[in-house]
Amino acid sequence: MSEACVLVVDDEVLNLEIVTAADGALAWNRLQQEPQRFDAVLLDRMMPNMNGMELLGLIKQNPTLKLIPVIMQTAKAAKQDVLDGLNAGAWYYLCKPFDAQTLLAVVKTATDDYRRYREVVKEAVSSARSLKALIKGKFKFRTIEEGRDLASLLSNTVDGGDRLAIGLIELFLNAVEHGNLGIGYADKTALNRTDTWHQEVQRRLALPQNAEKVVEVTFERLDQELHFRIRDDGEGFDWRSYLRLDLDRAFDTHGRGIALARNLSFARLIYEGHGNSVLAVYVP
Repeated sequence: MSEACVLVVDDEVLNLEIVTAADGALAWNRLQQEPQRFDAVLLDRMMPNMNGMELLGLIKQNPTLKLIPVIMQTAKAAKQDVLDGLNAGAWYYLCKPFDAQTLLAVVKTATDDYRRYREVVKEAVSSARSLKALIKGKFKFRTIEEGRDLASLLSNTVDGGDRLAIGLIELFLNAVEHGNLGIGYADKTALNRTDTWHQEVQRRLALPQNAEKVVEVTFERLDQELHFRIRDDGEGFDWRSYLRLDLDRAFDTHGRGIALARNLSFARLIYEGHGNSVLAVYVP
């Protein structure tokens, strides 16, 4: 896989040696010229000509660019400033000054997530279009790779299923790593820091106690809605704080998947029981 490409937008002189665009207006022109080039945008909030919030708004309103993860870097770390950025569509927040390790960890997570989305969407284009005629179905998978393939397949139950594919892959990923494999929030924070998440997932998949655990997905087409019920064999979790973007996690490298699925993909997310089953309702 080729190296990720990140557009850095910052007007500080000390950063100019790594800057692609020195202000928001130049960055917007670059994004419009090469919309498929970038895997993330590292965006300074305070800039001349067009500030970071204005550029963020343009990105999120653009059908081609709206899924690109935007990392907001700023010296404005007040609670309301962070909340405004999250509500506008920033998925990661870095407060100046920050160290290089933190920056690299956030950028890697953002670009990995976006590239995973793009791979799923690309695979969906070549999948069977006959799935638009599917009324009901039941599926099972065990690994993250199998979940990604299923998300790609099920995105073809509607025309233009990019938005659906992204929501499904986030819920499927959550069901495997947090549900069946029991990787908690603190665990993933540590694994991301050491870049060992993938190895730990594979290790836990190979454990005898996890050998029979699966994620079950049922699909049903009802009137103008698609219903996906996703159930894992884990112990469940308290999902309430993960349905929205939480200020307490604004500076973490993960913890946004459920909120992303709810905000971008599904009209309703309804968790059941102790959290190991969720009904995701998609409206085309």
